[in-house]
Parts: sequence; C-alpha cells; structure tokens
Amino acid sequence: MEIKGRKIKVLVVDDSAVARQILSKIISADPQLEVMATAGDPFMAAEKMRENAPDVITLDIEMPRMDGLTFLHKIMTQHPIPVIIVSSLAESGSETALKALEYGALDIIQKPRIGTKQFLEESRIFLCDAIKAASVSKVKRTTLAHPLHIPPNLSPDAVIGKRTKAMIRTTEKVIVVGASTGGTEAIKVFLQSMPADSPGIVIVQHMPEKFTATFARHLDASCAISVKEAEDDDTVIRGRALLAPGNRHMLLKSSGARYYVKIKDGPPVSRHRPSVNVLFRSAAQYAGKNAVGVILTGMGNDGALGMLEMKQAGAHNIAQDEHSCVVFGMPKEAIKTGGVDTVLPLHSITDAALEACYEDGEKVRSAL
Repeated sequence: MEIKGRKIKVLVVDDSAVARQILSKIISADPQLEVMATAGDPFMAAEKMRENAPDVITLDIEMPRMDGLTFLHKIMTQHPIPVIIVSSLAESGSETALKALEYGALDIIQKPRIGTKQFLEESRIFLCDAIKAASVSKVKRTTLAHPLHIPPNLSPDAVIGKRTKAMIRTTEKVIVVGASTGGTEAIKVFLQSMPADSPGIVIVQHMPEKFTATFARHLDASCAISVKEAEDDDTVIRGRALLAPGNRHMLLKSSGARYYVKIKDGPPVSRHRPSVNVLFRSAAQYAGKNAVGVILTGMGNDGALGMLEMKQAGAHNIAQDEHSCVVFGMPKEAIKTGGVDTVLPLHSITDAALEACYEDGEKVRSAL
C-alpha cells in the first residue's frame, strides 16, 4: 500500500531516544513505509512538519514542553493528519488514551514502561498495518461531541421492567457488531441512537487490554442503553450492550430463550483477539435468523467470513458505507463475500438494525 506510487511518510514523535530508534528501525524495514523525520517533543515535530508534511504521525503522550494530547488536539483542529498513539498511558492511564481517540487519534498501541524494545519489535506487523490503514483514512477537523441527552420519559426503571419481560420470548433478537480502525467513534454514534429498550447488543472492537472497560464506561455515561465490558456468562438483555474485553475472544451462546456470552482465551483469529469472526460465527451457530449483524469501519477482513456464515444461517446483515468509514476495509471485504444485505451510511445504521429486528418492520422506539 503506497500513496500514488511513493512510500508512506511517517513522523515519529517520542521523547525517548530509544523508542524513536526502535520505531524508526521497524518502520523503515517495511518497503511501503519511510521515516521522514523524528522529533523528541511537539515543538520539534511542528518544525519538521513545516519543512515536510507527513502522511502519518506516531505520537507519544508523555512528553516535555507540550504533552501529546495537547499537540494532537492542535493538529486535528487546525491541520488534520492521521495520528497513531504509541504510549504507555494506553495501559496505565486508559482514560487519557480514550481522550486521545476523542480528539481524533485513529489507533492506540500500548507501549509498556518496561520491555519497550521487545514489545515494539514483536508488534511490528500490527504497527506497520496500523500506519498503512491510517494513511488511507479520512480525517476531519474535530470538535468534541456533547453527551447524548436522554429524553425524560426514558427511565432506568422502565428499562429494567421491560428487560425482565423480554427474556421469556424465544424469538428475541440480538444485534452483533464488529469494528476496528475508527470504530470507537462509529460505535458511539451507533449506540447513542439506540432507544433504552433496544434489543441486546454484543460488540467486538479491536482495542487494547485494559482499555475496553474505560471505553465501555464512557459509552454507558452517554447512551440511553447501558454499556459494560463483558464478563463470562453475562446475559444478553434488552437495553444493554456488552463490549468484548481487550485481548480476549467473546462468543455468543444460547440456553433456551436466554442468550449469553462466553469470554475465552486462545490464539488471535484473523490477526486479532478479540476477533469479529469469532463473534459472528458464534452468532450464526447460536442465534441464526434471530441475529442482526453490523460491520463498521476498520482495516483488514476480520468479520467478513463470519458475516457470510451469519447470512447463510438466516441473519440480516448491514455494512457501513465507504463514504462514512474512516477505513473501508472490513465492510468492503464483507460485501465482497456476499454476506451483506444492506450498505448504509453510519447515521442510518441504527434505525436499519432496529427495523431488521422485527419481521413486521415495527421499530422498538415506536413502542416507548
């Protein structure tokens, strides 16, 4: 993947000389990438950018003179450039890392405080793939989204009551979602449009370990439905979304009328753990025509085969369209396999998923 016949230019910004050296070595070893410059802090980076604009920036968060978050915010509000965060704060300060995604960072790579050299070398494929995905992404000037205002007629008591009643239905629908690069914002848009009595939702987002719990909490605070990081044997119920924990697979299971999730270890599937293909295949096996599949923005092909299996089992599947995707990779591959029924812009997917949950076309929100 080159940009119009040339290599992808990368600016490495990190206050650690060792980290800059390691990152430069890894990036330069890929024939499709080149390190155009390195910088020890944002002020040095700005000077380099005035001389030559990079295609992608790898950015640390903890730096002298100006922290990475402030620099990221300046970049994305003034002259947007694809940015990948490479920082130890993705592990020990995931609130900060989540803020980086809100400011417009496309991906987060955890950098441990100890063993950085070995970790980065072992993660070279993921790092280079993330840079390539970022180089073709669509970045825009960012403004921070306001939390969703929940209408006053939607109360937790009303949601809890309807959840209990829904569990006796044998045809209860479940929405399964997969996303990667750009998915944090796409998932937020998708879930913030969900009514409080929505069908149960299970989500795989490619995200680092210890980061998914924070992401789930932020979603929970801004959505009418509840959102939590999934735990083993959590029941899939109305008005709640379960987010797969980082570095662990999530499977959908059923027992009579009850859907629940299993959280499992195991090797990466389609280069990822959690894997969208793992979730989608389990949905095909245990939910079949009672499932609605949604595949959102992301690089690669994770989820494509699983979505085809879902369609063959009778599920209705929706893919995000190219225009609204940050990276039109996973949806494109799912469409190519023939597993997608409908292709829609992001803002239309929630309504389409709700409509697909009812054979007579009745929307959940009309019953509220």
